Amino acid sequence: MPHDHAHHHPDPDALAGDRRVGVAVAVNILLTVVQIIAGVVSGSLALVADAIHNLSDALSLVIAFWARKLARRPADASMTFGYGRAEVVAAMVNYTTLIVIALYLAAQGIERLFNPVEIEGWIVVVVAAVALVIDSVTALLIMRLSSESMNMRAAFLHNIADAMGSVAVIIGGTLILLYDWRLIDPIITLMISGYILWHSWLGIRPVISVLMLATPDDGPPLEELITAMQAIDGVADIHHVHHFRMAEHEAALEAHILIEDEADPLRVKNDLKSLLQSRFALRHSVLEFETRADACTAPQRIGH
Repeated sequence: MPHDHAHHHPDPDALAGDRRVGVAVAVNILLTVVQIIAGVVSGSLALVADAIHNLSDALSLVIAFWARKLARRPADASMTFGYGRAEVVAAMVNYTTLIVIALYLAAQGIERLFNPVEIEGWIVVVVAAVALVIDSVTALLIMRLSSESMNMRAAFLHNIADAMGSVAVIIGGTLILLYDWRLIDPIITLMISGYILWHSWLGIRPVISVLMLATPDDGPPLEELITAMQAIDGVADIHHVHHFRMAEHEAALEAHILIEDEADPLRVKNDLKSLLQSRFALRHSVLEFETRADACTAPQRIGH
């Protein structure tokens, strides 16, 4: 079975990834403190907005770090499916927080459009340039990990967004220095807010799908899967089908199988398991076998 992995010995790659995440958290928290101080001193809302977004990234990395470690725990009596969904839950928390922050920044940016304040352009440009370097370093630290989980992918995209935000702040600070155009600061704040909202929406959709036990969007069409199973010799009907993700990278299938009276249940089960693994890469399946004598009454093809 695919769940019989050994979890008792630390994975060197996982530990190395944890260290990279730890370094990324440290540099992002340091950058956030510097940006907030500089934003208050300079009067730049855009710089404070970028700092708050950066802080959310640091907190996201903290949650991701905790979730990565928790997800590696083996199944136990209280969590019989294991802890793999810890990272999915953490991703939901991260994206929800980002959406709230982005809406707050949008409200502040709109208020500044009608009440612009004086801004120290040089402080904005210098601090944003430092932020751009640190955001780029952080993105490089977690780039490899971004393919492993929703959390790390979100953190990577957030750091890319931070880098782009820093570029926007540098441009805004330069325009303030050259033309004293104070409205550029709230305009950039609104742009950063919109960018965060857009990426949060794109990121939260697959997270919700996993938590809602949706059919995997990268898997085969459900009808194709059912048709292939029904083609197995000895299978009369299939109903109560559930195809879902137990964790981000692990799909599962549950179904009731009505077998022909003369069929060998053990052979049918082995044939179905082999089909699901070899053709559809479904290593976790729970199949309940029925005969015509004890079959479900008026069963639904999909779900209960």
